[in-house]
Amino acid sequence: MGPFERLTEAAHAAAVLARAGVLHPEPPSRMLRIASAVRHWGPSLAAVFAVTAARFDSRIALVDERGPLTFAELDRRSDALARGLRDIGVGAGDTVGVLCRNHRHFFDITAALAKLGVNVLFLNTGFSAPQLRGVMQREDAHVLVHDDDFTPMALDADVGRRVLAWTDTDRDVDPEQPTTDDLIASHSEGPELPRPARDGRTIILTSGTTGAPKGALQGRPSDPLGGIGVLERIPYRARETMVIAAPCFHSWGLTNALVSLTLGDTMVLERLFDPERALAAIARHRAQVLVAVPVMLSRILELPEEVRTRYDTSSLRLVPLSGSALPGDLATRFMNRFGDVVYNLYGSTEAGAVSVAVPDDLRAAPTTAGRPPRGTEVRLLDDHDREVAPGETGRIFVRSPLSFDGYTDGATKTIVDGFMQTGDTGHRDAAGLLFVEGRDDDMIISGGENVFPAEVEDVIAQHPGVVEAAVIGVPDPEFGQRLKAFVVPREGAQLDPDHVRAHVRANLARYKVPRDVEFVGALPRNATGKVMRRHLD
Repeated sequence: MGPFERLTEAAHAAAVLARAGVLHPEPPSRMLRIASAVRHWGPSLAAVFAVTAARFDSRIALVDERGPLTFAELDRRSDALARGLRDIGVGAGDTVGVLCRNHRHFFDITAALAKLGVNVLFLNTGFSAPQLRGVMQREDAHVLVHDDDFTPMALDADVGRRVLAWTDTDRDVDPEQPTTDDLIASHSEGPELPRPARDGRTIILTSGTTGAPKGALQGRPSDPLGGIGVLERIPYRARETMVIAAPCFHSWGLTNALVSLTLGDTMVLERLFDPERALAAIARHRAQVLVAVPVMLSRILELPEEVRTRYDTSSLRLVPLSGSALPGDLATRFMNRFGDVVYNLYGSTEAGAVSVAVPDDLRAAPTTAGRPPRGTEVRLLDDHDREVAPGETGRIFVRSPLSFDGYTDGATKTIVDGFMQTGDTGHRDAAGLLFVEGRDDDMIISGGENVFPAEVEDVIAQHPGVVEAAVIGVPDPEFGQRLKAFVVPREGAQLDPDHVRAHVRANLARYKVPRDVEFVGALPRNATGKVMRRHLD
């Protein structure tokens, strides 16, 4: 990129930041505090907390079940916790596991570890004890910070040194297992923390829907303005209120939390998602943003009408989604009730943001993944790494400034001509909209025909008597594999397998009709809302 192009990109970025309210006049005294924080911490995660404290000070940074915390309080709490962790032997280069739901302690510990140069390993709150033990050992993490409700699992997993985060019960102080509250209270006074010799790494686990989750290293963007394209497509604004329902241990929730901090927004957090409580939070705080995963929107729409209308959600202008595919007509059904507020981001822990569908895109095609944000390029390649024509299915590759730094075991994704393979397949329509058909390894070959489950699932989900569906391939002596559908019926619906098969047959080719249909009360999902296909049989 030449000087003129760089200047043009910088001018465009400045316009996007100004529109979002990021570029905002500040008094000289505040500018000096901001400059001091940047100079001390450098371009690091620790700087996010220090700079926002200098900039937003007494503004409310987050509200959880214990009440509000200002940006300045959050920064001071994390300083104290960092001093406390250092005193119990946690230091730069160590790896600490964090098993916490969405609440203040999640951010206390995230900031504290960044200020110490410690690697933070975010753990899935849906883990079993063997999974927890296996990931902690594999990532060489010898300290676990966890919520009290995970204590039995942590003890069963025998993870080593533990620090207790959120607890609902009073207890005697145990010096062998301190709490984050203990460490913050006992280290509230102390010298300024030095900048660590090395920045800690952020490790986010992949979803693990088809196998063991991998540790993905999150690095700095290859382009300092790498996030501008997403900000242009999803119109976040400064100094608003953001209800973060998506789990923060995963990249989607964490990214939005960091956006909230950077913009001076107020995060509203609850440890467990409940659809009615989410609506109540929007109404109570007059929130403009609800950060969610698609299944959460389904749960909101499943509430009785008299419950939904109980809450004034007219302040809501933005519902950014990610984490799993949008099923059927979910986007349009939600927008018909709450306005044109849905923005669907397709991406992954490894690739970052690949494409974004805005409300107009979703009105035109409810299952589209949209278009790549500025600065991101997408190619669809065949098995010989040649680009496919519009309408043809290809493997999705992306070149993005937000891609990861590789897996913790040293492996990475397949790269072709600088483009990273996402592991998904898809096609573009004549208008250039991207559609994700499914994972490479989800494809079902039945009687020599290729079937992607997502297409069949979307059709089944559009039946008025169906809440959601999942389709897998099962062994078949004649066809190699046959399709089996797991269907969650709507309450009171009169459905049988023949109804489901007839509905699919009326909309898709005959070979895409499931021969087996099983009705279930719910689909097995992980904490980010993705269907765990390995648990279906």
